[in-house]
Amino acid sequence: MPVAVAADGANRRDMKMVRETLENIVADRPEPTRRKPQGLCLDKDYDYAEVYELLDEFKFTAHTRKRGVDYQHVKRSARKKARRWVVERTHSWMNRFRGILIRWAKKPDNYLAQLHFVCAFITLRCAGIFG
Repeated sequence: MPVAVAADGANRRDMKMVRETLENIVADRPEPTRRKPQGLCLDKDYDYAEVYELLDEFKFTAHTRKRGVDYQHVKRSARKKARRWVVERTHSWMNRFRGILIRWAKKPDNYLAQLHFVCAFITLRCAGIFG
């Protein structure tokens, strides 16, 4: 389920949107402790020092793939599954809405409103309200 929305041009690096995305999280987070840290799974594009500093500021534990490292030799186990599919699945669900897949809205505020509507619809569907 989507927990935050931040929109920018497609020609901008993902790592530049980390602060805005983390600030837009609307769900109440429990205070992370040493016994129960809060992890954040990221891909290789987020493997930069400034991203790690931001994650420390927001008290997240980073689970980031390192750039330039081949992971073919890593044996998959039940405890170390890749969790990136959750984000990719949500993006796939968002692409089923015509106004999101192809941006027809001229104004950024209208497009952001459509994104919020789609995320709310996906969240309600995941909660079982729409069946």
